[in-house]
Amino acid sequence: MVDRPGGQLRAAVVGTGLIGGSILLRLHESGVPVTGWDPDGATRVEGRRHGVPFPDDLGEAVRDRDVVFLCGPLPTLPETLLTVTKYAPDGCVVTDVGSTKGSVSAFAVEHGLTDRFVPGHPMAGTERSGLTAAAPALFEGAAWVLCPAAEGLPAFRLLVDLVLDVFAARVVPMTPSVHDSVVALSSHVPHLLAGGLAGAVAGSAVRDAVLGLAAGSFRDGTRVAGTPAKRTADMLFNNREQVVRQLDQVTAVLGELAEALRGDDIDALVGHYRRAGEVRAALLDRDLHPHHRAFPVDGDHAAELAYLLELGAAGGYLTRCRVDAGAVSYTGHRPDGPAAS
Repeated sequence: MVDRPGGQLRAAVVGTGLIGGSILLRLHESGVPVTGWDPDGATRVEGRRHGVPFPDDLGEAVRDRDVVFLCGPLPTLPETLLTVTKYAPDGCVVTDVGSTKGSVSAFAVEHGLTDRFVPGHPMAGTERSGLTAAAPALFEGAAWVLCPAAEGLPAFRLLVDLVLDVFAARVVPMTPSVHDSVVALSSHVPHLLAGGLAGAVAGSAVRDAVLGLAAGSFRDGTRVAGTPAKRTADMLFNNREQVVRQLDQVTAVLGELAEALRGDDIDALVGHYRRAGEVRAALLDRDLHPHHRAFPVDGDHAAELAYLLELGAAGGYLTRCRVDAGAVSYTGHRPDGPAAS
């Protein structure tokens, strides 16, 4: 169990929809003292049914906490961050779970909060929503992005330990800009494609016949189109620059596929799908190599920060973080072998 100096760590979750509710329930079942808060009164009542304290007042929910998870809608995160840091103790670590990191990270920099706020994004979820859809095991084995800053490395280390120990996720350290570029292609463009395919069927003269024959490829390809529309729109809008840039790349490849069809070029079509199949196979069978690194807890953090950010950008992740005897030690995994010491 993750502890703090002088006792057990105390947590709060602000916003208890699918992601926040899943975090809340996992903390609660793991024995971490946790409070919840949600702007919706009915959700607060539902939370209390799970045996979790749910004050009506946000300030009361975070007043004596060591770590707070911000899990509300993307547009609300900056203002909620200010409110939480106003009422929480000075040493309280704050993180969020938003699907874009650039804007909230810039807001934290602007308001001098980078020593205690660590932007985060657990890469897990379903098309369902609300506390009633929450699942304590949702994050097991999932990638959980955390964006460290040099002045916020103590807060980052605490969160890494918590995410690994309680949620059994894999921590991926990244800069906010790299995160937003990567998720544009890995998550946000797929939402556009799912919306495009489902939208084309919605307007088709053979809509009902399509739904009658739809099998696994259609269900898989349109699954995220079932995500609440406002949540998807907020995500795409908040990362629109990167989404449009990456969409241009996808559109170019679709154009090449269409050109191969129009030009009766079956060899080009086969070549495209062989390359696509290789990416799919790599996703399902990634061969990563473990390594260990240690850094001084105090002093110049440049080497530690550089190691962490390079690891995430290389497609790697952390599975251990321990602070002991003046040193912080990490176990990392990389697809191309250990990083040079």
